[in-house]
Amino acid sequence: MKKKIILVLGDPNSVNSEIIFKSWNKLSKSTKKRIYLIANYNLVLEQFKKLNYSIACTLVKNIYDKQTSNKLKIININLSFKKPFSISKNISSKFVKNSLHLAHKIALDKNVIGLINCAINKSLLSKRNIGVTEFLAKKCKVQKNSEVMLIYNKSLSVTPITTHISIKKVSSKISKSLIIDKIKKIRLWFKKNFKVEPKFGILGLNPHNFEMRENSEEVNIIKPAISKLKKSGVRIEGPLVSDTVFINDYKNYNIIVGMFHDQVLAPFKTLYKFNAINVTLGLKYLRVSPDHGTAVNIIGKNKANPLSLIKCINFVSKF
Repeated sequence: MKKKIILVLGDPNSVNSEIIFKSWNKLSKSTKKRIYLIANYNLVLEQFKKLNYSIACTLVKNIYDKQTSNKLKIININLSFKKPFSISKNISSKFVKNSLHLAHKIALDKNVIGLINCAINKSLLSKRNIGVTEFLAKKCKVQKNSEVMLIYNKSLSVTPITTHISIKKVSSKISKSLIIDKIKKIRLWFKKNFKVEPKFGILGLNPHNFEMRENSEEVNIIKPAISKLKKSGVRIEGPLVSDTVFINDYKNYNIIVGMFHDQVLAPFKTLYKFNAINVTLGLKYLRVSPDHGTAVNIIGKNKANPLSLIKCINFVSKF
């Protein structure tokens, strides 16, 4: 029997129910049978009703519940609400955390192939504004900052060395060992899953790489990391200049490595829009998510693009 796929509704005040509906209608019957949605059953029904959507749903206790139909199988998380898209922050936070706790527990099961979570407002997880990447890394007891955020498209992937932190902290958080560790993890993942030796392009931190001055992060941290990685057989070039690499040079690489989140995600999303997924490496299980946010400005307008979630489901189902 093919392994199960865990899908997490995520933030209840979002377009997540819309993209789940749109994705569901694009999936094969065999894929539908493998999916278990962690959500609140009544909330999903009410949100579908509000959006004038119709999907046959069924409530199940766990992934071993003998439900093999093409109905959307929902594992229930308690949630009190009055309006389907206007749930308080405190209630939403508790719901999201409980959903992720359960998803983590189920994802450890040998009969689960992976976990997909829909978009979540990071303020629901922590006052420190951490993301799901860091939340699940902590659940998996991964050494701090050693998890890897990889934004993947079959033509190009990008990864930031630091993830959800303020710009003023980036310089103090990057290190030679952190760069080496994350790039080695990505290299092994590509070799294992795609049977290729990936080529990396790594960016500097500063404008124009701070002209490669002696006291720059480029000279003291990034160049030494590149040298050591090359000695261990990694195909890597850099430090590349951030403001020009995405004009054309990115086509020479499988992965572009940046020092901070928006340095690589902003140009990547400009190039590929919704045709990408967010993969977390270094966890005890496969975890992916759509590469977009909650889009609260278009809730109920039937404008949400489901492509990234469809890509997530198809990606996980092939493992």
